[in-house]
Amino acid sequence: MLRGKSGLLRGVLVLVAFSLAGCAEVELASYAVKQAQDGKSIGRYKVGSPYQIRGVWYYPAVDYNYSETGIASWYGPDFDGKPTANGEIYDQDDLTAAHRTLPMPSLVKVTNLENGRSLELRVSDRGPYYGGRIIDISKRGAELLGFKNKGTAKVRVEVLEAQSRQLAMIAKGETQMASLSNADAPAASMAPAPPAVPVVSVTVETLANPTADSAVTAAPNRAMAVVEQNATASYAAASPLPDGKVTIEPVESSDIYVQAGAFTQVLNAKRLAARLSSLGNVRVTESEVNGRYYFRVQLGPVESVEQADQLLGLLLDNGYNETRVVVN
Repeated sequence: MLRGKSGLLRGVLVLVAFSLAGCAEVELASYAVKQAQDGKSIGRYKVGSPYQIRGVWYYPAVDYNYSETGIASWYGPDFDGKPTANGEIYDQDDLTAAHRTLPMPSLVKVTNLENGRSLELRVSDRGPYYGGRIIDISKRGAELLGFKNKGTAKVRVEVLEAQSRQLAMIAKGETQMASLSNADAPAASMAPAPPAVPVVSVTVETLANPTADSAVTAAPNRAMAVVEQNATASYAAASPLPDGKVTIEPVESSDIYVQAGAFTQVLNAKRLAARLSSLGNVRVTESEVNGRYYFRVQLGPVESVEQADQLLGLLLDNGYNETRVVVN
């Protein structure tokens, strides 16, 4: 009888131990949520109204199909410690970025088309508005993607839908990351889908003097560091915060063009191409978007970002306000 009670007591103690471990896990996850919601990490949710900068209109919108190639730049010391467009304080060593139209916060995957490095970043600010750039990346992000010293890079920017939806819910206070490990988690899996192309993780211990050719790994995001202590793989995989991991993807050679306009009527595109022919090589390309055909007038390819900037400025100064730099 005593032996039975002793066995029962051991069983109760084991159950209590598991219960306490589970509570610690949820408490730790809850702490990570507080870290992410305190205004410094992900700020408030914001989309915003259309706005105009230097004669160019921008139309913020929720777009979970967003994918664009173009030129990336980075911003650091001049903005470090200052408020961003969604109310958080910018930290140049965080894994964040500024975008002209995507909701804040959103999670995007940025791939450097010049070296194949790919990294997840959280959109927390508006911009950039110079030289046809499509995204402005934190200093740390530029180091990891390998273009800090160069200043700019040809990139592809893609929205990560599941993580961006969850970030929006967290910023609105509609959910907590802790719920991801529970049965009440959203029906759609928050874990990133397996990559369509083979990737290779890049892992080194330190980044003493980052260069364009160095193999790099990110310093963990502050909120993410708490999650990593949890050692719960499924939870970490589901987190909508950047994990700081750099992957290498196969990339093909790409060219820079300056796009002066896009038309639904090919005749209008050909007329513009004829007017711009004195500036260099001009082509008219055709593409289909949501069942509708567009004819784009593009000059190039140009040899460098600097040459593209000059051509872009010339066209904008002459009233071609739809002009932008594209990478094909």
